[in-house]
Amino acid sequence: MKIENDRVVRFHYTVSEQGQEPLETSEGREPLAILIGHGNIIPGLEKAMEGREAGEKFEVDVAAADAYGVRQEGLTQRVPKKYFKDARLVPGMQAVLPTNFGPRAVTIEKVGMSVVDVDLNHPMAGKDLHFAVEIVDVREATPEEIEHKHVHGDGGHHH
Repeated sequence: MKIENDRVVRFHYTVSEQGQEPLETSEGREPLAILIGHGNIIPGLEKAMEGREAGEKFEVDVAAADAYGVRQEGLTQRVPKKYFKDARLVPGMQAVLPTNFGPRAVTIEKVGMSVVDVDLNHPMAGKDLHFAVEIVDVREATPEEIEHKHVHGDGGHHH
């Protein structure tokens, strides 16, 4: 079965900045499960998967614009320290900021007595990425998965 819109794909991946050591891998864990065509992974990787089948292994370079986007200068915000739940904050560290749209990864820029300046760019914005991918399996999505726009069950979301 080929990968196309409204199909569930389970895959292993290793990602690195182009020419660098790996940043993250799914090896040793359950494969990642995504619903194709619903914005569940970066566009460049999803496009590279289209038409592939279970058992295929491939590598692909994804430009920053098709990954986490280009860095936007001035995309900073000052937020009350209380939103970080007493975490020990240090400039340069990554943290998760709860927002009205769900959790957002941010980079701490400056820590004050009661406020924190954060960079809202994704930590991997502006980076050209290299992926090594192994497609584990491909299946039709259920009507409920398509309606909810994400995978349920193994490797997916549990309600």
